[in-house]
Amino acid sequence: MTQTDYIRRTGEIEHYFDRTALDAWKRLTGDQPVSGIRATVRKGREEMRNTLAGWLPQDLTGWRILDAGCGGGVLSLELMERGADVVGIDLSAQMVAFARQRAEERRAANPGAPGSVRFESGDLLDARLGRFDAVVSMDVLIHYAAGDATRVLEQLAERTSRRLIFTLAPGSWLLRAMLATGSLFPRRDRSPAIHPVNPGRVVERLVARPEMAGWSAGRMHRVAVGFYISQAMEVTRP
Repeated sequence: MTQTDYIRRTGEIEHYFDRTALDAWKRLTGDQPVSGIRATVRKGREEMRNTLAGWLPQDLTGWRILDAGCGGGVLSLELMERGADVVGIDLSAQMVAFARQRAEERRAANPGAPGSVRFESGDLLDARLGRFDAVVSMDVLIHYAAGDATRVLEQLAERTSRRLIFTLAPGSWLLRAMLATGSLFPRRDRSPAIHPVNPGRVVERLVARPEMAGWSAGRMHRVAVGFYISQAMEVTRP
């Protein structure tokens, strides 16, 4: 993945979430009623979010965590309330503003909550974000081809001491069929392309890289609910 390719891809994602689908994603990540396909996506995302959060200790006091691609901030806020100091980063400035509003409401309702959270708009690979005990990234790397996702994970690992927890799009026939159906919609209505991969192979190749010495493959879990299909993966080191 060249820097030019990465900038182009992140630009496409930012444009989609900031200008094309902001209201739809606010509804999807909020508690307003939704119907049809969006209901299955919301249910699948909730199960996946619970999976990723469940792979971290219940007491996160002393942990510094990067929520890479935080969106509306739901996962960030849960980890904060378990004691973590969380940095939520997202390409979409509009979604970050929405997450900050949520955080203010949550603090007002529970002013004694442990931990802290800070939401920023920008690049998840920005070294100025500092070092972390863990990185969680839900449904972000699904928009990158296998080799590019591997290189993003490798760069995140350089600033992470304990765990990388992330999702990939599994290369199942069902997902490929749904993606083919989605390609029939007008281009302005489509989300950024999803790249189905072999998640196990991505992790196997990742931990085999010399730069990943000490890291090893951890748990995996696939969530398939209606139109939502994603696979959680974990890479850890002592």
